[in-house]
Amino acid sequence: MQANDVRVLKGAAVPTLIVGLLAALVAVFTTGAKGALGAGIGLLVVAAFFTIGLIVVSWAGRVSPMAMMTAAVVGYVVKVLAIMAMLNAFDGTTAFNSRVFALSVIACTLTWTIGEMRGFMKLKMLYVEPEAKVPGQGPS
Repeated sequence: MQANDVRVLKGAAVPTLIVGLLAALVAVFTTGAKGALGAGIGLLVVAAFFTIGLIVVSWAGRVSPMAMMTAAVVGYVVKVLAIMAMLNAFDGTTAFNSRVFALSVIACTLTWTIGEMRGFMKLKMLYVEPEAKVPGQGPS
């Protein structure tokens, strides 16, 4: 993972951790220990899925821009389908509050996405090399 990717990861993970912990704290007071457990599991699911996704996209970016885009789109679809499957699987569970789990997943996902977008915008990466030579054009 490159230094830029680590900065984006930190920019997304730290706010998500704060939101997840706040969700668990609110859940303790509103729904009890099972709600806090649901919020904690939601936080862990989002953190794991999105960290793995960022690592895969970072690796694919070193291969080619096309591989990076493909990895990002496929990763997004896989994450959405996996989270939907988990929400359906945990719908009737009694081990933790599934409603708090679902709300925590939504809040943490939105926070991670906003943090990631903010992190990428703060990188100020060049999209075009200023001194690049264009093939087929003579000396300037």
